[in-house]
Amino acid sequence: MTWIILGVILIIIILMIVVLYNGIVSQRNLVDEAASQIDVQLQRRADLLPNLLETVKGYAKHERETLATVTQMRAAISDPSASLSDKVKADNQLTGALNHLFAVSENYPDLKANQNFLSLQEELTNTENKVAFSRQNYNSNVMTYNNKLQTFPSNLVSKFGNFPVRDYLEAPEGSKEVPKMKF
Repeated sequence: MTWIILGVILIIIILMIVVLYNGIVSQRNLVDEAASQIDVQLQRRADLLPNLLETVKGYAKHERETLATVTQMRAAISDPSASLSDKVKADNQLTGALNHLFAVSENYPDLKANQNFLSLQEELTNTENKVAFSRQNYNSNVMTYNNKLQTFPSNLVSKFGNFPVRDYLEAPEGSKEVPKMKF
């Protein structure tokens, strides 16, 4: 009778370990999928840029430096060997360059009225929202994953499964400062 009780306890412990391990693996896969979604949105944005650049080139001949920066950051985002962190840094730089480009477009009434430019600008804005949501989703999944790695009893299982803690995506430098408004 004691052997049966010990056998049942052993089976329960093994099942708990399997369930905890599988839960950590599932959450790790959600983090990986969320990172992939960020990559997809960054690539979507990068794919829109050549059309935008061609539209702007004809109007803003003296904005070569901004156009070159946008092209360079697009290449960094599209690099398949770049890490997610490197792609996010390039995306942050690209956002700054695009903001400058859209600000410059204010000086060109014909460009502002160009339907292709307006359509691309709207599509980029939608993509920006998707990138922001993907980043938020990634950080939420990282939080849940890291919690599983650090809370009892799953932390005991995670030590044997070689599950590294994941880093959050941080806001770009300077984005935590309140913008100054001058009237």
